[in-house]
Amino acid sequence: MSQHPDINTNVDATSLTDDQKSFDNNATNDNEVAPDGNKHIRIVNTFMKRRTHMNKNAELALTAPEFAHYLVNNSFGDGNLEGIDDLRALFAELPNGSEAPLTLEIGFGLGDSFIEMAAAEPSRNFVGIEVHEPGIGKCAYMAGTQNLSNVRIINGDAIQLLKQLPENHIDRIQLYFPDPWQKKRHHKRRFVSPERMAIVTRSLKQGGWFHTATDWEHYAFWMVEVLDGFAGLSNQAGAGNFTDRPDFRPMTKFERRGLASGHGVWDLIYLKD
Repeated sequence: MSQHPDINTNVDATSLTDDQKSFDNNATNDNEVAPDGNKHIRIVNTFMKRRTHMNKNAELALTAPEFAHYLVNNSFGDGNLEGIDDLRALFAELPNGSEAPLTLEIGFGLGDSFIEMAAAEPSRNFVGIEVHEPGIGKCAYMAGTQNLSNVRIINGDAIQLLKQLPENHIDRIQLYFPDPWQKKRHHKRRFVSPERMAIVTRSLKQGGWFHTATDWEHYAFWMVEVLDGFAGLSNQAGAGNFTDRPDFRPMTKFERRGLASGHGVWDLIYLKD
């Protein structure tokens, strides 16, 4: 979790406020056999979706027709991803076209940094996936008020979406400040795991990258261990090393406040071999 209310905060999920996210940046569900060994399957979630306050701008963007083109699916619904199997096709009739560089951000929170990045790089297409309706609405509102033509927003489970996409489809996948699930018994819920990274890597183009950042030290070193040991990905900074925060990742006021208080932030960029 991060100091950024658009993403997560360094607190236990049970104490999150309405303005804080309590899910692992729109991660996914994994099937797991119940502890008693029977055939009942329970779901291991990497996010916890909570109802939070929605401001008027966010609600407007979810209901007004002038924002509808930013919303790929049912933003007020259950995150049904049926039929979403080609992100590039979402931009086919737009100025950049379908062949422009494509970034997917998993769990953009309220969308501030996501929109800032899209506005700063108009020749690149950006797709954000999120489960938090107020964040989806705010993100669409900001995209609309800036008249961005390189943004599309999806409501739903990121891993389920990635499973539906073609191989070698995306240039960059971003996961900023995911929930670290700090308790040991919850580590299986962490997004960065060998099983999930196999799904992520499959949809990356050769030479494409996976970029993640965290302000939770234990999770940072967990991710280095998992990702350095994952065949098919190479640490841009060299094995065991972190990357300096790239200029294209906006630093929010909450991140600055955390750094001023002595909190660390760790970036990792891995390239697909």
